[in-house]
Amino acid sequence: MSDKVSSAIQKLWTSYSKNTPQSLQLIDTYLVFILFSGVFQFVHCVLVGTFPYNAFLAGFISTVGSFVLAANLRIQTNPDNAGEFKSISPER
Repeated sequence: MSDKVSSAIQKLWTSYSKNTPQSLQLIDTYLVFILFSGVFQFVHCVLVGTFPYNAFLAGFISTVGSFVLAANLRIQTNPDNAGEFKSISPER
């Protein structure tokens, strides 16, 4: 079972590295960073407490907003979606 999972992950990573443009890989790296940042903030809030609750909300909501905006940028810059975003200039 683990050999199949390991093989599938390796095949996925190889295909991703080979077929995904570098600009999208950079955006994906940013998305992973923002995801882990939000998870870290949430875990910190659960473990330590919510004394400055407004600070937690501000940080977490800004993390969610950054993730959503970066995901939209990834969708718009994906060459496979170029037909759907004809009115947006490629210079963004």
